[in-house]
Amino acid sequence: MSKEQIKHLIERRLPEAGLVETALKGVRIFRVTEPVPCVPAVYEPTVVAIVSGTKEAVLDGRHHVYDSEKYLLCPMTLPVEAGSPQASPENPLLGVMIALEPRVMRELAIEIETAAGGNGRSQGKAASALALAAWDTGFTQALLRLLELLDNPVDTAVLGAGRLRELCYAVLKGEAGAAARRAFGVGNEIARTIDYLATHLNEQVTIDDMADHVGMSRAVFHRRFKEATTMSPIQFVKSMRLNNAAMKIAEGKTVSEAAWDVGYQSSSQFSREFKRMYGQSPRQWSHAAQASVRPQ
Repeated sequence: MSKEQIKHLIERRLPEAGLVETALKGVRIFRVTEPVPCVPAVYEPTVVAIVSGTKEAVLDGRHHVYDSEKYLLCPMTLPVEAGSPQASPENPLLGVMIALEPRVMRELAIEIETAAGGNGRSQGKAASALALAAWDTGFTQALLRLLELLDNPVDTAVLGAGRLRELCYAVLKGEAGAAARRAFGVGNEIARTIDYLATHLNEQVTIDDMADHVGMSRAVFHRRFKEATTMSPIQFVKSMRLNNAAMKIAEGKTVSEAAWDVGYQSSSQFSREFKRMYGQSPRQWSHAAQASVRPQ
């Protein structure tokens, strides 16, 4: 019943297609009524919960398809392709995206680990990239309680932070909890490296720089990074840069501006690598990009 209540709350607030920021910081609801092919995106730490339809996220060629039975956890900043290829007016995609505040997730992960006497730690394992988790009772009730606040601005202002914390706790305790605790708890070196990369995309960052940043040897860092993201550090940096550039071009920036913003100093190299990844030149991508805002 709780899931149907969540669906009703979203439908009531969003009767037509769109993506809406709610009064709760970091919480957005969306409705998609037309097929949206998977396009380049950069996911921040996020939970995406679907109550109707099917959504898809692709990381390094691996497709993660989820619906009202599973929610998606992205515990770190990742370059993905995302869309809803099956959406239609008869079967719309309906759901909610919740940005995860790293500080809150980190505090909760450490508290859980401490309360468990250290038994919650996943020794020697890197954080997972994308993870799917079942809608268990804890998550469903926490999401419902969060969205119910939207009917009352005072409740939203006073209780919002606490309800978001409750939802974060439900994620950490749920099926994807191990991935979340590894990303946000003790030993989250790979997630910290990715945070560093996301804010230094326009700089020339080497594997040695990344390894030094978290105090690992080059070999250990390379292995741990690939375990966590499925990509080598160099592949990851390239995907992050090209995905960010594709998004900037779709938003209206010129090809040269987008290339420069993400650290490319050679337009010809940018064009070659862009076409190799997306199958079309940046200019072709620019002409084909849709101006409308779509939830990714």
